[in-house]
Amino acid sequence: MRMAWLCVVALCFVFAVSLAADAPALKKDDKIIMLGDSITQGGGGAAGFITLIQKALDDKHKDLGIKVINKGISGNKVTDLQKRLQKDVLDLKPNLVFIYIGINDVWHWDLGGNHKGTTKEEFEGGLKEIIGKIKAINGRVILCTPSVIGEKTDGSNKQDKMLAEYADISRKVAKDEGLELCDLNKAFMDYLKENNKDNKEVGILTRDRVHLNDAGNKLVAETMLKALGE
Repeated sequence: MRMAWLCVVALCFVFAVSLAADAPALKKDDKIIMLGDSITQGGGGAAGFITLIQKALDDKHKDLGIKVINKGISGNKVTDLQKRLQKDVLDLKPNLVFIYIGINDVWHWDLGGNHKGTTKEEFEGGLKEIIGKIKAINGRVILCTPSVIGEKTDGSNKQDKMLAEYADISRKVAKDEGLELCDLNKAFMDYLKENNKDNKEVGILTRDRVHLNDAGNKLVAETMLKALGE
């Protein structure tokens, strides 16, 4: 019985290594688009995650000339990405698109009492439509789960339950579409469980429960680079 179990473990390890080996390598003049909301928009700052990723790729792949393009717009939900996909993504013919969306789709249900969030059905359908159109131009997609709205680790942030449901939708869509998943929700919660022992609502990874501080930008950059195989 023990030998059979060891064989299964070994086969799983070989399979995992094979998947990693088969991951597409970055090539000369690749264009990577970061598609998202104000978190992505802010990622272009001096300590932003897009700036950090661009620097890491420039340092490691000096001769490739890879460009990381910021297409984040404040307040965007998945429905907004659908409307601007042609101009901001498809017309640019990217090799790879990171989709980092979901915070406003959840947050806007409560923001100012306007109840203008995105339904779960709209969120899943919108992601699948966007992904399908990027695939149609031979673009690679890495789908991110939404990160956090509040940094408490005991489940008491106001939007925790709904945010977890939308993160699960992103995980399901990635699986259904055969995509690589960049699980920022898990990365944030794992980090906070280790580094937020006082259960603070803000200040560990974010400036205001949502938008990233330097540590949050660093964590996103590291997590996305791992998704790239870097």
